[in-house]
Amino acid sequence: MRRSVAVRASGGGFKLQFYPKLNVRSIAHEWVQETWRLFNLKTANNVANNIYKRSALPLSEIVQDDISEDRRGLNYPYLQQDLRERVASQPTVNGHGDDQHLVGHRMVNQPVQSVPAPIVSVVNDSRPKCLSMPRASKVTNLTPWRDYAPAEDPLLDKSNTEVILELDDDDNKEKKLRSRKKREKKLVVKKVVSPLPTKAAFSEESLKARKALASVYDKVLLVDNIESARSIVKLLTTKYKSFIHACHTQVADIDAKEMTPVGHGEVICFSIYSANSDVQAADFGNGKTCIWVDVLDGGRGVLMEFAPFFEDPSIKKVWHNYSFDSHAIENYGIKVAGFQADTMHLARLWDSSRENDDGYSLEGITNDRRVMDTVPEDLPKLGKISMKTIFDRKKVRKVVSEGKVLSFEPVKEFQREGRELWICYSSLDSMSILRLYESLKSKLETRRWVLDGYPRGTMYDFYEQYWRPFGALLVKIETEGILVDRGYLSEIEKAATAEWQLAADKFRKWASKYCPDAKYMNLKSDIQIRQLFFGGIENSRRPGDIWPRSKTFEVLNEENVATEGKKTSKYRTIELCGIVEDLKTRPTKSGWQKADVDALRSLAGKIPTKYIYTMDDTQEDDEDTSGSENPDGDFSYGTAYEAFGGGKNGKEACHAIAALCDICSIGPLISNFIHPLQSDHISCAEGRIHCSLNINTETGRLSARTPSLQNQPALEKDRYKIRQAFVAAPGNSLIVADYGQLELRILAHLTNCKSMLDAFKAGGDFHSRTAMNMYQHIRDAVHEKKVLLEWHPQPGQEKPPVPLLKSCGPGSY
Repeated sequence: MRRSVAVRASGGGFKLQFYPKLNVRSIAHEWVQETWRLFNLKTANNVANNIYKRSALPLSEIVQDDISEDRRGLNYPYLQQDLRERVASQPTVNGHGDDQHLVGHRMVNQPVQSVPAPIVSVVNDSRPKCLSMPRASKVTNLTPWRDYAPAEDPLLDKSNTEVILELDDDDNKEKKLRSRKKREKKLVVKKVVSPLPTKAAFSEESLKARKALASVYDKVLLVDNIESARSIVKLLTTKYKSFIHACHTQVADIDAKEMTPVGHGEVICFSIYSANSDVQAADFGNGKTCIWVDVLDGGRGVLMEFAPFFEDPSIKKVWHNYSFDSHAIENYGIKVAGFQADTMHLARLWDSSRENDDGYSLEGITNDRRVMDTVPEDLPKLGKISMKTIFDRKKVRKVVSEGKVLSFEPVKEFQREGRELWICYSSLDSMSILRLYESLKSKLETRRWVLDGYPRGTMYDFYEQYWRPFGALLVKIETEGILVDRGYLSEIEKAATAEWQLAADKFRKWASKYCPDAKYMNLKSDIQIRQLFFGGIENSRRPGDIWPRSKTFEVLNEENVATEGKKTSKYRTIELCGIVEDLKTRPTKSGWQKADVDALRSLAGKIPTKYIYTMDDTQEDDEDTSGSENPDGDFSYGTAYEAFGGGKNGKEACHAIAALCDICSIGPLISNFIHPLQSDHISCAEGRIHCSLNINTETGRLSARTPSLQNQPALEKDRYKIRQAFVAAPGNSLIVADYGQLELRILAHLTNCKSMLDAFKAGGDFHSRTAMNMYQHIRDAVHEKKVLLEWHPQPGQEKPPVPLLKSCGPGSY
């Protein structure tokens, strides 16, 4: 049976009429067009407000529509148009054709930023009602949304809108029709509001780089299963065994700046690029010159198939940052051998001053024409492109504008979602490494290596003889690590934390007598300390510029104080005011008073730790001890004594400020040494610390990071004996070899200076011995054993019996 439908305008309203002859296939387009036209009219009559407020009709009688609250209040361009003309211009809906099938329509399109449009009709009583049609029992046609909705309509949100257009056929069974007779059949619009975009589009630089990077894809052979891995390994260990192989890994689940790769991270892929001595790339078939191995989805077994290649010492392998890659692979039980070169070390040997240029990253070096000007013609010319350039996009603010913060997805998502581009990116690493190796090798081969006036070869010969085995040795040292006593560290952390809290309580209690909010202040904030001691003071460089007498600060709400009528917030606002007049220290370059540890010590004076938390009752409250020694002869008060009126108030101020200085000493010991040494990020399951050792200084010295084991507290400043946490495993001994004063010893050897040589033979601190030879009173103090030139602590000894000469100030002996 055929039916037709028409929507006609009469007066101020509309009437929807159905005719028995209806071609359901041909009317779908016109039906949806009419629906959108009616919605536009609804908008002009402000029906949207009734729908949003749910005040016109119950939701079930209007439309199934979930509209986000943040979509309200948008400006509709249709409000500026003559709607009467728009209504008159719409054609009448007619039905044609012979199709008697039932129609269903469902679609979801790509995101378009606009406002969802409920489907309603406006009748004479100005109340919105849903357009309804008889329900269908079958679906026979699916038509794209763009064929129905006008593309230029900015109101249409075609992103996540489902429209179901269903028509009943009169041929349905009598029973089904009777059961549905009283039910209202509707055109249902389901709206799922998608969130606003969180990322901006790629930059022009990024798009250009991505296009250039895509050219690598045709040269890459993908290996993602054990069978293909075996065939490639066979080629690498036979036909191409004599080639130079550049290798590079991509590792997930690790922060290289904070974590050691020993025992951490997951290799998700790696690439190998091979070339012979004539710099001709290996061919793995169909012009594929680079191997890319998928470990993430291919599985651990794919990586293990390459064990014969990585473990063969006769197969020469080149890396950039060999330490990181070898640790990442050895985490899987593969012992990497065949170390040929680390291009990072080669670059440092060629130019040790690049830290002031682009550094020694693979990207920085391979895009430097001064480095890459000797690359053979057969190798790719494209330099390393950073992950940031290829994959990063700026986040979008809530107002849908581009922000400054870059959004960076986990590398696993890059490998799976942007697979082809990720393959190109990671494969380019090994390609760039081989190019860099060939270039640096040729440069170093042109530089002469001269030792003691005799030529010894080239600087590349020097690298092979000294730096290459030394680089391999450093990796072994990193792998071995050093054992720390975590139980001991835990105990001293408790002691240090308790002392820090004691000092903090003492200072806050004293300061709150002058400024009530001082008990909530952040004692690590220099600006809050400056506000407390120097509020209202004039700038020494800009007369008339006065530091505010009081200021407000946001601090952590550690007491969970709730503002009246509001929930407890993570932060609270405090007001700090100056608590003293004319208290001065040395000014900064900007003219304001310093508030660092040295400045605070000048305010407190010389007060040993054991006296900080006690008051000396042997002195009268009004006695002036500013700048003079205590009767015990152990300490003297600083400038804060006079500033706070002397007597008891002055002494309390000096002791409180000394406690603040103690806080500044304890805090770094906890945060920089005690706590990090217990972190799982820098250790493995055995509890050994695995720092990174690097040849990256201009002087040739090693540097250590994550953690810096070279930066442990000096003996005289190690109040918690942190150094004692480094221990030997049971049955072993720990040997400490100190190369202190190494440069002076080299100078004595090169100059053959008799006095320097005698001083080093006699032992002791060189500078202390020099001072003793220069001044008679120092010699007398040493001979009388009032001071020591040097002291070697024995087990159980916490401090030397008398002060060390190098730790004494003028007049201390």
